[in-house]
Amino acid sequence: MYKLYFKIIFFLFIAELVYAEGADTLYYNGNYSVVLDSIKIKGNEITEDFIILRELTFEVGDTLTPKKLSFARERVYSLNIFNEVQLKLFNANGKNILLIEIEESWYIYPIPFVTLKDRDWDKISYGIAVKINNFRGRNETLRGVLALGYDPSLSFSYLNPNISSNLDLFFNYQMGFNQVNNKSLTAEELAGGSFEQKIYFAKVIFGNRFGSYQRLSLTVGFDYVETPFYIPGISVSNDRIDRTWIVGLSYVYDTRDLRQYARKGSFAFFIYEFKGLGFNDIDYKIGIADLRNYYRILDRLTIKGRMAARITRGNVPYNNYSFLGYSQRIRGHWEELSEGNDLYIGSLELNYWILDNYRLNLYWVPLLPKSLLSYRVGLVGELFADTGTTRLVGEPLTLKKFKTGYGTGLSLFFLPYFILRAELAFDESFNSQWIFDVGVSF
Repeated sequence: MYKLYFKIIFFLFIAELVYAEGADTLYYNGNYSVVLDSIKIKGNEITEDFIILRELTFEVGDTLTPKKLSFARERVYSLNIFNEVQLKLFNANGKNILLIEIEESWYIYPIPFVTLKDRDWDKISYGIAVKINNFRGRNETLRGVLALGYDPSLSFSYLNPNISSNLDLFFNYQMGFNQVNNKSLTAEELAGGSFEQKIYFAKVIFGNRFGSYQRLSLTVGFDYVETPFYIPGISVSNDRIDRTWIVGLSYVYDTRDLRQYARKGSFAFFIYEFKGLGFNDIDYKIGIADLRNYYRILDRLTIKGRMAARITRGNVPYNNYSFLGYSQRIRGHWEELSEGNDLYIGSLELNYWILDNYRLNLYWVPLLPKSLLSYRVGLVGELFADTGTTRLVGEPLTLKKFKTGYGTGLSLFFLPYFILRAELAFDESFNSQWIFDVGVSF
């Protein structure tokens, strides 16, 4: 694993590293404040203009500043369908014109993959994914995945974030099959050993976007969970098969600049789901709240914080308990497992951008299209602290139950495709552990 990371960093420095000419290429000197007369878009061969324009927080007739343009660039880049986004403001014939130049990323991915389940290098899943990004030029996503290895699965999803150019409605459909290993230590003890469950699922999400930052959606779905035996608590119906109807309501508030690795803004996510609705003797609820803030202290120095909770009530099956040690982890206690009805977690992180806003162009590679050979590269140093705990209903929530870790690390990203992290973490007793993970911490 160490060799993999050294190869990536070595490759980074010998490759053609080109500095991107600023977030905003401006033909004005110093600070400025100008009234926008028109907007032009260049480079969108398939992407419709309204997909880009709806991410801007200003329109023709508004006053522009460098901060507004920098934020707008990151919001457009956050669509995750462009390799490069440039905003150029210039004056022609007395008119202030904003030119948005974009380079579209590769949008069809019939490729093999290898991924980590539960952020665990011992749980490798592999297979083939067929993904079409920016379908019809409207930022729609079609995705089909066949995964083998750990927790094999077959799934299909369709996301339409813009049902109509003049209506802020979105639609998401998901369906599939998973064969999952049990995560609950309590369930494993009751069953006398490890076991697998077969899960068939279908879900429809329909919602509305309010302005640039808010989304409200309704979820309707159905889960079919088959266990090879019947044990109360592992199954919550009177059968080894749980057939569960789902209705949920969710809300998102997102003012982050760059969603893939934000430096400023806020993010809030709330969802409350009713599971079972009393059918088949199944009736429980799950609520999730996730709050994040990002502050830019200096040009390259940022601080970010997160508080999150997952609360369950009712006759909850063990496979829907709240867990630490799988997708949610405490750095410093990375391998430790705990479970309960509720989960509470918090993080604080200081980031320094060692390498910022560089272009890595590998256009010399033969056969592959250019849109697949251009990346936005960044290297970020970090100091972090994490804390979290789980608890059962009725148990007191005390500070002594929280596990805490802290440490330092590096994040290397090649946007819009992937992020790699290497971190050294410590627990309360100064025991150390190395962590290699993919994706942003939060």
